[in-house]
Amino acid sequence: MIQQRTLQNPISASGVGLHSGVVVDLTLWPAPVDHGIVFRRTDLAEPVDLPVQADCVGDTHLATTLVRDVVTVKTVEHLLAALAGLGIDNVRIDITAPEVPIMDGSAGPFVFLIQSAGIQAQPDAKRFVRVCRSTCVTDGDKWAQLEPAESFEVDCSLDFDHPVLAAVSQAAHHDFAVTSFVREVSRARTFGFLSELEAMRAADLARGGGTHNAVVLDDDAVVNQEGLRYADEFVRHKILDAVGDLYLLGHGLIGRYTAFKSGHGLNNRLLRALLADPTAWEIVSAESVTRSPMNFGQTPAANVAA
Repeated sequence: MIQQRTLQNPISASGVGLHSGVVVDLTLWPAPVDHGIVFRRTDLAEPVDLPVQADCVGDTHLATTLVRDVVTVKTVEHLLAALAGLGIDNVRIDITAPEVPIMDGSAGPFVFLIQSAGIQAQPDAKRFVRVCRSTCVTDGDKWAQLEPAESFEVDCSLDFDHPVLAAVSQAAHHDFAVTSFVREVSRARTFGFLSELEAMRAADLARGGGTHNAVVLDDDAVVNQEGLRYADEFVRHKILDAVGDLYLLGHGLIGRYTAFKSGHGLNNRLLRALLADPTAWEIVSAESVTRSPMNFGQTPAANVAA
């Protein structure tokens, strides 16, 4: 049986919000079976909980934002990708600002944080959303699709007319039953173009961004002195974003996600379209799954609770 997972110990970190530029404190807490992933805004007079669910997503411009009434938590996708990649089902995330810290622009620091806290197996079986029928959404020439598969597969393609991106692969496929998310995807950083930075800051975005937490490109080259972490880091980051956005299902996925020029908005539309059709998906217990659809990497500690 593939067991649910939480953290062995609480753990904290601080960082700056990519778009807000505000310093954020973050604490991850172990949570009981079937708790799910919940963000808690602790900076408010009365703390507000925002569950990780597809229908709780509001703004998706340049990030995925959870909304409850007027309370928001922005840029959740990189932390969710780390939780998905390590198979964490149950955790409470206390946060002191309306945006998750960007850290280095990848999921790597969050993977390190979770591994440092330790991973605890829980007595109940993990559950997955299994795709039973294909679902597709489009926006002009952009599209994203979910279809049945035996594991969790992600296939992304980009189409940027830029000398650096034109020189590297803008398409990648990962079957996460056999590919390590931690090793192959988690360190891929978000990226942006120097030519767009001024307009983004005028729109009150990217105020905390720079080469310390993103791959930045000018008209001809990568600005970052250290260069790229992967030759195809751009499309790997899009895969990272997709892993995080898809975890808004509240469970791991058994199915194949394929996308061309997709982003957070289209990803969320895809999840909502899937969930709106009860014939397109089902919840399955890990007791009935012959193999894990995702290689979670780290073996959790045994559950010693009564």
